[in-house]
Amino acid sequence: MTNSGTDNWDAIVIGSGMGGMAAAAALSKAGQKVLLLEQYETLGGLSHSFTMEGFSWDAGIHYLNCVAPEDRERRLLNWLADKPIELTSMGTIYDNLHIGDAAPLSLSRPYEAQARDLKDRFPGEADAIDAWINALKEGREAVMKVTSTRAMPEFVGTALRWWHSNAIDRWCKRTTQEVIDEITDNPILAAAFAAQWFDHGGRPSKASFALHALITGSYLESGAWYPVGGGGALAEHILPTIEKAGGEARANTKVETLLIEDDRVVGVRTADGEDIRADTVISDVGARETVNHLLPADCGHQDWIDEIRALPHSVAHFSLFVGFEGDIQRAGATRSNHWIYPDGKVDVVWTDAPDTPPPGLFVSFASLKDPAHDPGPSQKYAGEIVAWVDWSVVEKWADKAPGARGEDYQAFKARVEDAMFGQFQTYFPELAELVVFRNLSTPLTTHAITGHHKGAFYGIDTTPDRLMSEALQTKTPIPGLFLAGQDVMSPGIPGALWGGLLAAATVDPKLFREMPG
Repeated sequence: MTNSGTDNWDAIVIGSGMGGMAAAAALSKAGQKVLLLEQYETLGGLSHSFTMEGFSWDAGIHYLNCVAPEDRERRLLNWLADKPIELTSMGTIYDNLHIGDAAPLSLSRPYEAQARDLKDRFPGEADAIDAWINALKEGREAVMKVTSTRAMPEFVGTALRWWHSNAIDRWCKRTTQEVIDEITDNPILAAAFAAQWFDHGGRPSKASFALHALITGSYLESGAWYPVGGGGALAEHILPTIEKAGGEARANTKVETLLIEDDRVVGVRTADGEDIRADTVISDVGARETVNHLLPADCGHQDWIDEIRALPHSVAHFSLFVGFEGDIQRAGATRSNHWIYPDGKVDVVWTDAPDTPPPGLFVSFASLKDPAHDPGPSQKYAGEIVAWVDWSVVEKWADKAPGARGEDYQAFKARVEDAMFGQFQTYFPELAELVVFRNLSTPLTTHAITGHHKGAFYGIDTTPDRLMSEALQTKTPIPGLFLAGQDVMSPGIPGALWGGLLAAATVDPKLFREMPG
């Protein structure tokens, strides 16, 4: 084995998603020499971009919340970056709902505008709509009271949760569906309330309402935004901060295990057998993945490990990346996204793909969101069709290498692709005629990029148990080991950003004074 202790790293960060980049860049700004390790071939986690056949897509970003110019998250991103990250607004209307046979419903922001949209469609439900808007506001406040304790000493966090226990019990410990059932019995309105649940990956019957309110409400408050140049712009702007401070970001470097001496983490061992030492190790690969794959079997702290293992994983997904040639706006494409539920039911996951049509789709046209996109003379545009699924549909191929899954896997993928595209074609027939390229990504792809258990797009599921778990702290029971990313905060880029920043500030508390307010 090779020992790289002579590199004198102050900290090692495992995983280069938003949480890992944020933690590494923040510690770099505090004067630490940081090594960022990524097992995938491309840095950035699910925020990276990729190109095929002259088309460019994002691996996981569809729109961003909490990044309006007045938002603290926007200031924090720019503080981490070597130069300001340019973000563009998607406008007033950012999502469109297609629920059963009902006419499409365009959702606008802010809260008051969306309330008007809903009241125009459901004139007899004004009281219910007002109650829903108020619930979103109160739920957001409640979840922030919980997540703010993630980097606090245990006794302080416990005291704050007790102080706010009424709000926490009402909004954090109940599911989205329970809150909706209390507000309305109109099935179409109820579906409209819950339709955007894949923005956080928690089904309405299982997700904490407060986390649903946090994500949904953030778009209403700050709008929907998109990185100019695509999701890869985040890594392009943040990684130089690490390198300028003497640090390094390495792709294709899988961490095999943590090195532990005297019950303290002292570094990592890579899959190539290289031992790299540092006093601090921050894991951004997910809490479950950290305890299942990085901790040695005899490390102790079993109660903490068992609590994390007991938390359920979020749903997986198929992504059908499509390339268009032609005037897609004239054919029906929009900057705003489309949520499609053909049968009118939104609490659905495709469990028997491809033998039945997908019960839900999300459609996004990234090229129209990006002012930097140049369609060229052939009018090239990229789009994405997403279907949320259960891991079981691909599980039998999970232990096989990508090139060794056989003809039955290829046939399975072809049927999934046809089913998803057929559903898309039903809603966008003119757009379907302009498609010249298709490529399907499965939950196995998500697992390959992120390592997430069962291809979970959002890591640990957004249940009340996940939100209230005291195991998901930035500081773990093992000295020298810290957790970052969305598992310790909330799903999505802003949640991962905060998870990374809080992990870094737990390591070096002076960052709490240096981060912009």
